[in-house]
Amino acid sequence: MTEKEKMLAGEFYSPISKELADERLHAKKLLHRLNVTEYVMTDKSAAVLRKLIPNAPKDLYIEPPFHCDYGYNIHCGSRVYFNVNCVVLDVMKVTIGSSVLFGPGVHIYTATHPTDVKTRKSKAFGKAVTIGNDCWIGGGVIICPGVTIGNGCVIGAGSVVTKDIPDNSMAVGNPARVIKKLNWQE
Repeated sequence: MTEKEKMLAGEFYSPISKELADERLHAKKLLHRLNVTEYVMTDKSAAVLRKLIPNAPKDLYIEPPFHCDYGYNIHCGSRVYFNVNCVVLDVMKVTIGSSVLFGPGVHIYTATHPTDVKTRKSKAFGKAVTIGNDCWIGGGVIICPGVTIGNGCVIGAGSVVTKDIPDNSMAVGNPARVIKKLNWQE
């Protein structure tokens, strides 16, 4: 397997492989265009987003600046909004449902590292993150590798989500814990 194939399979991989380094550089060039050259959401910046995040519909809206590793591992439903200064470390698949709002400074991490120091010197791995439909992720939230957030959830500002959050829950704190069930009526 190539290092990219290992990365996408969630196995130990070398992040310094030429293929992965080239793909991160490609993403950085697109991010520079989004974050510096275009900066305001226009048809030109939307075209950059479609190249950077090809697995998202045309209505994905991102307020620059935005950062990610690759972009192609981010999969979104419709009506997804990222406020300023969001970071998605997408070495593994990040699945985001429809009608999801991200406050400023939200970080989503799929990248992680071995706890064994010898292995950590040369290898990394990832765990996928899933966020359901109709969620509101408050400003400054950190979503850790391997977490699933269910449909209809609200994650309070500044929370650190280390474990799965069930559907229709409000979770807050560090680590985030469910403080109440939400009863959505449309």
